[in-house]
Amino acid sequence: MPVVFIVDDDVSVRESLAAMVRFAGFNAETFETAQNFLARPRALSPSCLVLDINLPDLNGLDLQALVATDRTDMPIIFITGYGDVPMTVRAMKAGAVEFLTKPFDDLVLLDAIREAIGRSRQAMGDAVELKAIQGRYASLSPREREVMALVVVGHLNKQVGGELGISEITVKAHRGQVMRKMDARSLPELVTLAVRLRSGGTDMPAPPVQPGGTAPHTRRFA
Repeated sequence: MPVVFIVDDDVSVRESLAAMVRFAGFNAETFETAQNFLARPRALSPSCLVLDINLPDLNGLDLQALVATDRTDMPIIFITGYGDVPMTVRAMKAGAVEFLTKPFDDLVLLDAIREAIGRSRQAMGDAVELKAIQGRYASLSPREREVMALVVVGHLNKQVGGELGISEITVKAHRGQVMRKMDARSLPELVTLAVRLRSGGTDMPAPPVQPGGTAPHTRRFA
């Protein structure tokens, strides 16, 4: 079941929000300080964080920066007794789902929580999918990775062979293995997988440098 984490130094706020969240069908966990929240192990289910700006140790905006780095699948909803425009802009630019000033409408908060849980579920699904793609890429041989790197930037088999110093027949064999191991049914699908790998931080071989010190012309994919 999705979990809503509530960090607020006001015990009455924590208790009332937790009761509302549970009534709406979610689990709720409450924390008085940012450090207490950070000590809690990472959630294994979709989750979001309802966060007060003003806390006794680490303020909400600083905690947001830590969560954005370490818990990317946990969207944040800010609540505060007061808030100015720069504070709101900073929070929203950093990815906050909502920024609510107390007192706020409970239904508005619940709508924001539902949206945040949806985002968290999507992020967790994307992470699982990326891990599977990375596993398939790890199964490629070094040569197959070189072939893939050239194919996805638009090189034809003959060009790949010329760049790598292998025959076109050998390129076709490696290319077939790449398509099979990556579970790609077409070149556009393989390109999409390559984009996912790069955006997920996976290093892929760069096209080889030709004699004379210039890299071969490649076609860019958005």
